[in-house]
Amino acid sequence: MASPPRILTIAGSDSSGGAGIQADIKTITMLGGYAMSAITTVTAQNSVGVQAIAPMAGSVVATQIASCVDDIGVDAVKIGMLHDADVIAHVAEALEDIEAPIVIDPVMIATSGAALIDPEAITALREKMFPLASLITPNLPELSHLLERNLTNTAQMVEAAEILSNQTGTAVLAKGGHTEDERVIDLLYEPQGRAVQFDHARIDTPHTHGTGCTLSSAITTLLGHGQSLENAVRLGRQFVVRAIQNAPGYGAGNGPLGHQAVRNP
Repeated sequence: MASPPRILTIAGSDSSGGAGIQADIKTITMLGGYAMSAITTVTAQNSVGVQAIAPMAGSVVATQIASCVDDIGVDAVKIGMLHDADVIAHVAEALEDIEAPIVIDPVMIATSGAALIDPEAITALREKMFPLASLITPNLPELSHLLERNLTNTAQMVEAAEILSNQTGTAVLAKGGHTEDERVIDLLYEPQGRAVQFDHARIDTPHTHGTGCTLSSAITTLLGHGQSLENAVRLGRQFVVRAIQNAPGYGAGNGPLGHQAVRNP
């Protein structure tokens, strides 16, 4: 039997289990990967909001990464919440010699609307992390933050994805869940100018906590399995849709997905 791909997730912890490290580990496991983690931030949060944030020291995060890479090895890396410039600098240095695919989900705003990143860290993210990435996966609010422009529809999102890809030299998956379109439209834009559009029917549910974390870790795991970027995005999106469809309905706000109900697509 083939060994599972070794997937390292570098992200924040979600005490309620819906997003962050917890969502990543569930996704990686359900997609046949071996999950490792470097926790960047401890949060107290649930379906209705974020009650507390306690960032880890950058040196501690870097040591977690080294512990995994030096002993177990790594086939793909997913990066989520990096709260401040100190953590970003240490993570960038720890990963500079890694040759595995790196997927960055630029987590800035929780599903509940709470800010999850120090505003000064956005510059560090662009300068130090994005050049390392194989793929960046912003949603519409995150794309708006990164380009400092108001984005509300798919046409604006498509243009912004091209701009960000050209600025960073890496592929961008712009996610359209926050538009008012009847269908959810995502766009994969690659630096050489190739664009692929994906879409699915919008699911009428409040239970979408951790969708971005789940999608980025699914894509990372599938890249670790050797899938092409386009196939990894397509299969990762299928995983997320099925997890949303199987959400257990927990919580009074934006509840978690049903990772446990989804097998390998």
